Amino acid sequence: MAHEYTARVVWTGNRGEGTAHYRAYDRTWDIAVPGKPVVHCSNDPLLGGDPGKMNPEDLLLSALSACHMLWYLHYASDAGLRVLGYEDSPLGQGELGPGGAGRFVKATLRPRVTLPEGSDLAAAKAIHHRIHTVCFIARSVSFPVDYEPEFVLEA
Repeated sequence: MAHEYTARVVWTGNRGEGTAHYRAYDRTWDIAVPGKPVVHCSNDPLLGGDPGKMNPEDLLLSALSACHMLWYLHYASDAGLRVLGYEDSPLGQGELGPGGAGRFVKATLRPRVTLPEGSDLAAAKAIHHRIHTVCFIARSVSFPVDYEPEFVLEA
């Protein structure tokens, strides 16, 4: 079954003279999805972007992490494993090639999962390795995705 997604991406960086020259415009835009808050974006700060706004690399890494989290919670629930908390600090590694073209070469998801004391940690860890076969985002990227989960047991 096919799924369709849509968004409206609007460049907001015209300072009055458009792209008259390279320094004449900002690399900013808004992402608008019907019925959702607008996300104000910029390019990577290394390329002169606004560090206070999301950039494409932030969005891709966040989408990958969120997709993994949602599948983890689903599989944990199916397995009778109670997750009390979940947070991730993913790390994406990129490289620049000749001419400045960049790409992700690897991502490492580093979820911190809080479970009740007495939880089966082997089962909790095994779930992470099942997700890449079903996560929409992970299945769509061409770079390897590794997992370094940390588990916290709570009374």
